[in-house]
Amino acid sequence: MEVTGLSAPTVTVFISSSLNSFRSEKRYSRSLTIAEFKCKLELVVGSPASCMELELYGVDDKFYSKLDQEDALLGSYPVDDGCRIHVIDHSGARLGEYEDVSKVEKYEVSQEAYDQRQDSVRSFLKRSKLGRYNEEEKAQREAEAAQRLSEEKTQAGAIPVGSRCEVQVLGQPPRRGTVMYVGLTDFKPGYWVGVCYDEPLGKNDGSVNGKRYFECQAKYGAFVKPAVVTVGDFPEEDYGLDEM
Repeated sequence: MEVTGLSAPTVTVFISSSLNSFRSEKRYSRSLTIAEFKCKLELVVGSPASCMELELYGVDDKFYSKLDQEDALLGSYPVDDGCRIHVIDHSGARLGEYEDVSKVEKYEVSQEAYDQRQDSVRSFLKRSKLGRYNEEEKAQREAEAAQRLSEEKTQAGAIPVGSRCEVQVLGQPPRRGTVMYVGLTDFKPGYWVGVCYDEPLGKNDGSVNGKRYFECQAKYGAFVKPAVVTVGDFPEEDYGLDEM
């Protein structure tokens, strides 16, 4: 007695199109009619179902047949996993037309109109008092920032310009130099100490983003937080960087 196997209810195929250069791997039910199948392909290739011509290619990419019977089931054709179905567009669109998103008209809404919407992320954050709409949390963050700034100002006030110092940054060896600048900067908030190291262990020449805070040789300057600076009698050390 001859036994015939039953096909799986779904099939995984590659979809290509005359409108674009890429392939998509999709799974479809074999019980779809070709008309229904074309409607689903609209979302994949962008071509109207009424303007589609379908061609079936085997796993070896050889042409099998056209899928041209609108009321026939997809499973009635020799469609197996790994086959390719090529969509030929007859709408008049050009190759790559649906790939260039710069030509897609973008939907824009004014800030006033967006604020009036009740289904937006902004509206949800406001109702839930989350993120920047949490006044209590915002006030706490501002208070903490003010406290840190006050502490930095006190620490910076104890570091005279011109004094010798040692800089101890976590994870780095101690570095000695001379304090050249103490105060606020434009590149980052808070108080900073500009140091001219004894050796080229820094990152700049005393300037950052085009603004000069002090003078020194390139790679000798650095900016650090007051908390990592200790002033005192720190004679210059020879790191041996000039030895050949």
